[in-house]
Amino acid sequence: MKKIIGMISAFLLMFNAFAQDPSYDDLTGGLNTITTAVPFLLISPDSKAGAMGDVGVATTPDANSLHWNPAKYAFVDDDMGFAVSYVPWLRALVPDINLSYLAGYRKLNDNEAIAMELRYFSLGDITFTDILGTTIGQYKPSEFALGTSYSRKLSANFSLAIAGRYIYSNLTGGQAAGGIPTVAGQSIAADIAGYYTQAIRISGKDVDLAIGCNISNIGNKISYTETAVRDFIPINLRLGTALGTEFDDYNKMSFAFDINKLLVPTPPVYDDGVIVIGEEPDVSVVSGIFQSFGDAPGGFKEEMREINYSIGTEYWYANQFAIRAGYFFEHDTKGGRKFFTFGSGVKYNVFSLDFSYLINASRAINGTNPLANTMRFTLVFDFGAMDQMN
Repeated sequence: MKKIIGMISAFLLMFNAFAQDPSYDDLTGGLNTITTAVPFLLISPDSKAGAMGDVGVATTPDANSLHWNPAKYAFVDDDMGFAVSYVPWLRALVPDINLSYLAGYRKLNDNEAIAMELRYFSLGDITFTDILGTTIGQYKPSEFALGTSYSRKLSANFSLAIAGRYIYSNLTGGQAAGGIPTVAGQSIAADIAGYYTQAIRISGKDVDLAIGCNISNIGNKISYTETAVRDFIPINLRLGTALGTEFDDYNKMSFAFDINKLLVPTPPVYDDGVIVIGEEPDVSVVSGIFQSFGDAPGGFKEEMREINYSIGTEYWYANQFAIRAGYFFEHDTKGGRKFFTFGSGVKYNVFSLDFSYLINASRAINGTNPLANTMRFTLVFDFGAMDQMN
């Protein structure tokens, strides 16, 4: 027995020493942000979710569900609808960078729905110069993604969806970089999503429970030259839940909570070009997805830091006026984004207009948010409401 206790104690001491090994922080300074190509795919496109701390995987289905969870379309109330969103980017620095988003859906029957989206990201005007500073051209770099989805109910409470999108990223306009010709990056990606909803009772009150999961942007890597190493696109796992209840005929409220994790390899720690902590990041897409759950150089502690958290709430009065608020958290060593959001929505007949505003709450130098102090807008058109009016 003493030998067994001694072995266990030795193991725990070894584990504790590994978990607190100072070499990792000494080599990295604790900062180890995961970067990918085409990060515009992760920008919250609509003002409803943008006002609720970027939650959306399990919230009420709407026209913008393709970004958050396309499986929600199977449970949408109306037969058809679309939404248009406009998101200024880095507005405090430049006036011409923005994201435009168009999404729409069509119910095929009570159990099936299809949807489409177009996402366009403009990076403004860029002046290209040579090594001497001589202007060699002007260009407006841009990126876009065109996607579609199909969702179906498998039971009265559960649905699944698949989605696909084409991604095009032209950042250089064919200009050579260091004497190496550049090309536009292209990729094909897919989403796999599920959505569950159930009416339950909590403290004698009827409550709508929803759970959602979406693995998005599962696709091939992107490269902008023929010689460079290809970069992962932002394959992302989004998991969340939502609770909603009606207090009476005029007042209802919901709460939602999401977690997000990038399913791409974590950068290892190098010493003279040799990996000393972590795993080789230049792997296939499938290997990278599975590797992402256990390849952080800092071990389990760092893996947990790679999870982003967001929480949001929404209040509706008479189904005509909404108030929303939320909070988003990302660890300082993984980007440091922390922000509060709030906004409102107004619904009149067939139209809904949503607003959102973001306040930066990060003290980290790397945590400055491009959307800080920026107003976002979304216009939703509801064909189902038009049919009811007629």
